[in-house]
Amino acid sequence: MKYTIGKNFIEIEGKDDFNAEHILECGQIFSFQKQDESYIVFSRDKKAIIVENESGFLIKTENPSYFENFFDLKTDYSKIKSELSNFPILKRPIEYGSGIRILKQDLFETLISFIISANNNIKRIKLILNRLRERLGEKKGDFYDFPTQEKMLTVGVDFFADIGAGYRTPYLYKVLRQVDEFKLQEWQSLPTTTLRNKLIELSGVGPKVADCVLLFGYGRKDVFPVDTWIHQMYNRFYSSEDNREKIRNNLISEFGELAGFAQQYLFFFMRAGE
Repeated sequence: MKYTIGKNFIEIEGKDDFNAEHILECGQIFSFQKQDESYIVFSRDKKAIIVENESGFLIKTENPSYFENFFDLKTDYSKIKSELSNFPILKRPIEYGSGIRILKQDLFETLISFIISANNNIKRIKLILNRLRERLGEKKGDFYDFPTQEKMLTVGVDFFADIGAGYRTPYLYKVLRQVDEFKLQEWQSLPTTTLRNKLIELSGVGPKVADCVLLFGYGRKDVFPVDTWIHQMYNRFYSSEDNREKIRNNLISEFGELAGFAQQYLFFFMRAGE
């Protein structure tokens, strides 16, 4: 994929390996807004506006280097899709979500976001995260950044109930006192299985949330988050199985180091009702 980086923009040529809708609507991020024909994306204290044009996409941002990494632009997705297309089950999902790219998100923001996402719908997740930014984040021009852990430690448990976290309220309050941002970064060196177990020990983090943090925060592609849509997919195309851990392990065995990519194509395809 060809792209050009300028002082305050990234210009992407073509649409085969980058599509804003596919990337942002495939369940991996909640801090974005659709505005007319463009998308506004927020990551910690940074913002990007993605506009589609005839030749591709224009990403307008004051932090082009950051978003080059965030959108994983250096990775050859054509090669990944070519390898995954050898699996018959993935041919249609790859065609449908051809512009998906797995984001490289901030670890702390990813952890908090996916704890909030548990048994929740996207509209409500986005609402809770917006309230969190507006009430605890710093104003950065026309938006609020994602609050630091230090800032989040200044509020009581009632704060999380007030922003609509529901039953996740005590989990959020507790996890902020179990792990810090430095520790999350330190865990980057751990093997995936060890790291997954560390995450599952945290308040509010079950197997699915742990796998999402591994995939979208730590960039581990040897994982396969299993939610309702993947569960349905497995029972429809593979065999009847209610144990989601077995489903996860079977799919990782099938797709190996490309499991995380396969999950995103399948999830996006299944949720669309295709």
